[in-house]
Amino acid sequence: MNPLLTWRDRLLSDNRFQRWSARFLLTRPVARREARALFDITAGFVYSQVLAACVELDLFERVAKGPVRVGALALFCEVPEPAMQMLIDAADSLRLLKSRRGAVRLGALGAAMRGNPGVAAMVAHHRLFYADIADPVALLRGEVTTQLGGFWPYRGEAGRSSAYSALMAASQPMIAHEILDAYDVSKHRVILDIGGGDGSFLQHAAARAPALALQLFDLPEVVAEAQARFGRAGLTARATVFGGDFKTDPLPHGADLVTLVRVLHDHDDAVALQLLSAVRAALHPHAKLLLAEPMAGTKGAEPAGAAYFGFYLQAMGTGRIRRPEQIAGLLAQAGFSRVRRIPTSQPILTSLLTAEV
Repeated sequence: MNPLLTWRDRLLSDNRFQRWSARFLLTRPVARREARALFDITAGFVYSQVLAACVELDLFERVAKGPVRVGALALFCEVPEPAMQMLIDAADSLRLLKSRRGAVRLGALGAAMRGNPGVAAMVAHHRLFYADIADPVALLRGEVTTQLGGFWPYRGEAGRSSAYSALMAASQPMIAHEILDAYDVSKHRVILDIGGGDGSFLQHAAARAPALALQLFDLPEVVAEAQARFGRAGLTARATVFGGDFKTDPLPHGADLVTLVRVLHDHDDAVALQLLSAVRAALHPHAKLLLAEPMAGTKGAEPAGAAYFGFYLQAMGTGRIRRPEQIAGLLAQAGFSRVRRIPTSQPILTSLLTAEV
């Protein structure tokens, strides 16, 4: 153990040092910043519930066209005006809304929410997640029957696939744009999206590459929604849908690009390796795998990987968040080579790896 780190930890834990550093001119900014960071962790759940209330009451849309009086919002939302004022003040402090002289308009983060409907969908979905982590120690001990465990089609009850597909479709555009801005799919002939849900990612890929043939593989109860989406988008002639389970059914052959978008981290190592091996067997020489998902250790997004996705997957009952080098190790075991990381503009949303046969 490093004695300097031990001394530092003892010093930072000393209440007398904390009071001194908060008063001393040179250390005061750091002390205040660290105190704020610790309080934000402590109060984080309350902050998220302020956001949830704004989403449920549709406040961002109600003020999108211009300032609205607090009293009018209270009336629209059937919330007593003093309680609505408290919510507005809370949202103002979090930069979600702006309140001036009784009029409310969008804050910077509230405006960003309107531009990303998938975030609002995830906020609503978090009702399940928050219920599952209400007792985090019980969750870690495996003593909780989680709601998330029944939400995902490959984990829970039949008949839940429509809710799953709706969530994926709502959150897919921002992810798809990140992927497609970073990787040019038009240089490929046939793309196979495994775990492609209702086909929303392939629809975005089709817009970027008009000559690209589309293939989708997912569970039988999911792919009917993809077929319907392709029909509505006029893509039926370009798209082929396959229903199956990669654990028991072979993957379609013929694609020169296979995509795994937010799929691998949903599975434990043994299943993930089985999936990657199945992909490897389906690809011909010189074909590529494009793997997109949030990854642990991403610079600037460390809490998103280790804390958020760590507990989310624990509640889901399967999967793990991995570092790029851990994924590269699984790819090597499955027989892939030339693993490369492709930078994205918003790595907190997704990171990209490519691998070749």
